[in-house]
Amino acid sequence: MNTIETTVKGDRRRRRLHTDEFKASLVAACSRPGVSIASVALANGINANLLRRWIEQGGQRLPSVESIETTVDMPRDRAKAAFVPVQLDSTPSSTASDIRIELQRGATTVVVNWPSSAAAASAAWLREILR
Repeated sequence: MNTIETTVKGDRRRRRLHTDEFKASLVAACSRPGVSIASVALANGINANLLRRWIEQGGQRLPSVESIETTVDMPRDRAKAAFVPVQLDSTPSSTASDIRIELQRGATTVVVNWPSSAAAASAAWLREILR
């Protein structure tokens, strides 16, 4: 973070002063598409409201909700696509509903498979193991 720390008088902290280059680089980072002002501010250790003020002072306008284009041009053949049902296998797999717990300690690995119907018992066992 490129800031200039002002001197401390007594026990009272002073405001940080930021260089013009630092401000310009953050304002430029916010002007890229898909970048949020809050994420740029958080990454650089400043308040998002301060960064918004720098953007407005720099003569740039913040994008409004109305100015963001939400329509997407699609080819005509894709625009007419409809819902396509997918056939799923109706036999449930027994391993899909099992609870699998894998514990590692050093070179030893222990794998425990519990039926999902005994979830409370597996939780109690795991609590005892992790004590």
